[in-house]
Amino acid sequence: MHAMSLIDGSVRDLLTAFSSSDPTPGGGSAAALASAVGAALLTMVAGLPKTRSGSDADRQALAAAIGSLTETRQQLTAAIDADRVAYDRVVAAYKLARGTDEEKSVRKTAIQRALRGAIDVPLQVMRLSARALEAAPAVAAHAHPGASSDVGVAVALLRCGLRGARLNVDINLASVHDATYTSAVGAEVDRLTGAATTAAEAAEAALAAG
Repeated sequence: MHAMSLIDGSVRDLLTAFSSSDPTPGGGSAAALASAVGAALLTMVAGLPKTRSGSDADRQALAAAIGSLTETRQQLTAAIDADRVAYDRVVAAYKLARGTDEEKSVRKTAIQRALRGAIDVPLQVMRLSARALEAAPAVAAHAHPGASSDVGVAVALLRCGLRGARLNVDINLASVHDATYTSAVGAEVDRLTGAATTAAEAAEAALAAG
């Protein structure tokens, strides 16, 4: 288990943690980080003094986006640490004794419980990434066009974060022995992926339109 929070250190410390031989932080934390940076970039663009037309409509749309994105970014940031904690619990469950039938049963139950926890975090990252992407078309349409590259990078990061989170959901879901649960999660994953793709494409279309 890790005592130090990933998000309380420097960027250098975080990259060192990702490059270490320790399996955590891994892809789940990296996915959350990508989406957190994407949401932060969108927030920055939405808060720029100059908007596309300088109209009240621009300012109102961007203010609404900032309100949504700020909370979303905070939750994505928390998920960077939460994913590491969840995976550490999976590792701990697999290390439980299995010498007797009772121990095997306890271990099996612990693994299944830990796997669900390891699914919950990236699934939430998917939800949050999709929510941030839903704000992207408005930011692209109303923000100053000089920041269009920032919006494009933000959208790319959020799509990356969502796809990375999905990979983590999928790999853990394959080991869960509950068909009803896996079906429900699979359906939500597909829905979130579709919604995120639609929003990202709308934002990219707004950017292309100038």
